[in-house]
Amino acid sequence: MQITFAKILPIAAAVALVTACGKKEEKPAEPAASAPAAAAPAAGGGEVVVKIGHAAPLTGGIAHLGKDNENGARLAVEEVNKAGLEVNGKKVKLELVGEDDAGDPKTGTAVAQKLVDAKVVAVVGHLNSGVSIPASKIYSDAGIVQISPSSTNPDYTKQGFKTTFRVVATDAQQGPALANYATKSLHAKSVAIVDDATAYGKGLADEFEKTAKASGVNVVAREATNDKATDFKAILTKIKGKKPDVIMYGGMDATGGPFAKQAKELGIS
Repeated sequence: MQITFAKILPIAAAVALVTACGKKEEKPAEPAASAPAAAAPAAGGGEVVVKIGHAAPLTGGIAHLGKDNENGARLAVEEVNKAGLEVNGKKVKLELVGEDDAGDPKTGTAVAQKLVDAKVVAVVGHLNSGVSIPASKIYSDAGIVQISPSSTNPDYTKQGFKTTFRVVATDAQQGPALANYATKSLHAKSVAIVDDATAYGKGLADEFEKTAKASGVNVVAREATNDKATDFKAILTKIKGKKPDVIMYGGMDATGGPFAKQAKELGIS
């Protein structure tokens, strides 16, 4: 899905750009102050270069996810360029501008401004809801389309920005689906819920809790940790005493893996 999107977005951007460039006889309208100067002729003069931004964590605990996303985008760009892209008689070359947001909101906003300054036509990213949400205002102010392949918090697309999109189901769909699985497939009567206090983890856990309670499930514990945590034994020991049928963890795999391992070590299965 990410590779397909990465192909579609730059092509659509290129079409819009080159179509505008192809009108030689008409005087172009003055662009809005916030509109990005998204393309430039290549050195040879006969080719238009269209820049596509990509932002994701390339360092830190979930760097593997960010690298997967960027590699997919780079592969798509390479495939399109190899096949050749021509719009209205103009050759178009795509260029991916990749940036590392480290999965951090503050770094993410700095990266967003950097991509705006690089004059990209659109951005694939960010990976985390907690980064996508603050970055989205910067892209909106600049008139640059942002499409996240993985940000699920509903608030991301509820801000009223016309430039903000996603290609994944929100927590409002995923959370209830998990709760229904716990109740209907696992036949859980009681659950403990833990989240990593991020926009993603907490949002997912909140939606899970709503549906679980509506289904008559007893939520025996609701705990929070953080996305940098490595030791969950205190929380797990507390939960073990509550004897829930199911434990739901809202967070990324970098913390979810150690959480599950430590639960098993404590005899929670």
